[in-house]
Amino acid sequence: MEPLSLFGPVDAILAGPIEYVVFALVLVNMGTRWWAYRDYRKQARSEDHEEQLDRNWLHELSNVLLVLGSFYFLTLHHHAGMVLSTLVLGLFITDFFEFEAKEVELRRDEELTSPKGSITASFVVLLYASYISLFFLVDQWWNAVI
Repeated sequence: MEPLSLFGPVDAILAGPIEYVVFALVLVNMGTRWWAYRDYRKQARSEDHEEQLDRNWLHELSNVLLVLGSFYFLTLHHHAGMVLSTLVLGLFITDFFEFEAKEVELRRDEELTSPKGSITASFVVLLYASYISLFFLVDQWWNAVI
């Protein structure tokens, strides 16, 4: 019996490498998070800043792509996709509130702190995405022990 293909031709192209695509999206998201934090510090140091920061469009785009990629992964691998989607949604919510915390720090004229919560959440997502995509590297040793 043929497995159900929800997206048809897209599944034929992306079904194989989706684990690696999600892993790459997590790495890109971590890079854009660093880029956005650097941009927020520049905005806070500038003299003409209003009482709010401008969102980094590249980081927001990588957040949306990561959420969509994890949801697509959910359609192909239900259990791992559910875990990954939950972690990515947690990262998305954490990132949203970290940005709001940066705006509060800016309004209080405090120095912007590093986004510790979203860095921790992205590291957890990176660990799970690497487990999903890079498990073949330790598969022989894992099976020898288990």
